[in-house]
Amino acid sequence: MKQVEAVRRSHRLWWLSMVALHWSTMLHLAVWTPVPGFLPYAAAGMRRMVDRERALAAEWSGITVEATPAPARWVKESRSPLARYRWLSGDAQRFREWRWTTMYSFVGGLIACVPGLLVLYGAWGLFLAVFGPDLNRDAGWGGLWYAAIPVRSVPTAVMAGLLGLAVGWAGLRLAPGTVDRHARFVRAVLSPGEQELMAARIAHLAATRSDAVDTSAAELRRIERDLHDGAQARLVAMGMTLDAAEHRLADDPEAVRALLAEARASSVAALQELRDLVRGIHPPVLADRGLADAVRSLALLSPLTTEVTVDVVGRPDAPVESAVYFAVAEAVTNAAKHADAERLWIDIGYDAARGALRVSVTDDGRGGADPARGGGLAGIERRLGTFDGVLAVNSPAGGPTQISMEVPCALSSPRTTSC
Repeated sequence: MKQVEAVRRSHRLWWLSMVALHWSTMLHLAVWTPVPGFLPYAAAGMRRMVDRERALAAEWSGITVEATPAPARWVKESRSPLARYRWLSGDAQRFREWRWTTMYSFVGGLIACVPGLLVLYGAWGLFLAVFGPDLNRDAGWGGLWYAAIPVRSVPTAVMAGLLGLAVGWAGLRLAPGTVDRHARFVRAVLSPGEQELMAARIAHLAATRSDAVDTSAAELRRIERDLHDGAQARLVAMGMTLDAAEHRLADDPEAVRALLAEARASSVAALQELRDLVRGIHPPVLADRGLADAVRSLALLSPLTTEVTVDVVGRPDAPVESAVYFAVAEAVTNAAKHADAERLWIDIGYDAARGALRVSVTDDGRGGADPARGGGLAGIERRLGTFDGVLAVNSPAGGPTQISMEVPCALSSPRTTSC
């Protein structure tokens, strides 16, 4: 059965190569036909096609095909085919994808189709072994051959059947290796060089550092604004109230008592606002008890019916822990405000093999969430990107919405956490 599945996979790879040739034709038409939006559409389809090849190589053969981030989009429609070809070849990643769909997908299809062709040819030999002599006799055909065997009698039909079995068996045996060879060919053609990967890595680090700086600056502005408009204003008002009480202490003790009560209420409100501000910077429960209990406290405060599942032994570094906590808090807030959800599920686990903390936040809301629109999900993506984390959103129209987060990190001793 393993060989049969490998033949099926080989056939699928051959079919994908034919689809890639279709996209190649679309791309060349887009270059020579200056229809607005046609070229970026064809380039996006080409990239999806190549990404599928990468995914199958990893899934079926365990061969990872690296890729740099998506190239810049086409922003200026030009009527010059030369300019459009320059845009296609201007980015190394896009040029490799174009080269794959134009030339190498055909070669990959030839590699992938060998097992299927052998199995079909073997089946043809078996067919001739059963029906070949009758077809020659009844239809008057004298030219039915299988390889070098003229199928005209029972002995030659048996020979054709035996050869067909051998050919089909060879196709089945070749299929698993063919799938792996195809994956290695995909890696050889589509993988970027070390310098290109390093440049992409540097660009990614520069972008995440810029996002981290912008996020920190925005957070400082928020803290400054909250202090100025909240606790500071109350403390100033409390000072003015105490000053008024001092001037009226000898003349009107009852008014002074009311002013002191007002000052005390202002001090209580200012203290509460300072506590809320500190909780927004770094919640005490997160510092004291860790991510698991901090997320459970979010679940208790959420208006949705929330279930939390934690399978983490140990604690990540404090910056990672804080980033993941606020990412989960943002996801919970979005579900409560925008998703029209009633239930929420939060799953936290650690993949020791990959060395990554994984978090999933799922709601039963209306769906339609998209990080490309900006807002909270884009903020989560930027926050996690600082630590090389990734965000994946699966939110079809009508729901449900699943937000998956993965952040590479190491865990400390399990004795430092309560989960």
